Amino acid sequence: MKKIFTIVALSLPLFTHFPAFADASKELKIKLTDINTLKANFNQTVTDINDKVIQTGEGVFALSHPNQFYWHLTAPDESLIVADGTDVWIYNPFAEEVSVMDINQAINASPIALLVHSDDATWAQYNVVNDGECFEISPKDKDSGVSEVEVCFNQHKLTKMVLKDQQGNISDFTLTNQSSIAENDKQLFKFIVPDDVDIDDQRLNSPN
Repeated sequence: MKKIFTIVALSLPLFTHFPAFADASKELKIKLTDINTLKANFNQTVTDINDKVIQTGEGVFALSHPNQFYWHLTAPDESLIVADGTDVWIYNPFAEEVSVMDINQAINASPIALLVHSDDATWAQYNVVNDGECFEISPKDKDSGVSEVEVCFNQHKLTKMVLKDQQGNISDFTLTNQSSIAENDKQLFKFIVPDDVDIDDQRLNSPN
């Protein structure tokens, strides 16, 4: 079940309809850029294709432009994802292992990275549809592990993210207690590799 949370956290995308592709994508990008920095608590509920709840969780979510992201699942099991602007670190304390990849690799593999990325070529890989205060996002690559994602706002606040995977599982994330990143919160985006953990270095420029 821990895999579900890791996949979900790495797979939150963005969306568009043919006549409104450019407009919806542009509007969503502006909303995300206006947020600039964000720290919030999240509650997550995962349901299967039959609407049965298969897992719940909670944690802390933070982002900062450009390319900085923090996702800390604190319950029921701990996992951590940190994008420091250059690399993305995925830490599993239970397995005592860390995976690391280049930020561009993560962006290509994980639409969640769009939340802190503004490159037009990357955004062009997704369709974006505007539905009121929500935006539905789908990858143009049908082989992606994610089939649909929805992000919702209350004016300038990002309040909700919903992800549907290819198996029909739906992960619903609700954000609360939001604030801008304070000076002492900037350390969230710096990952220090713990002692005695295995490192899976997937960076393209890695000698490994």
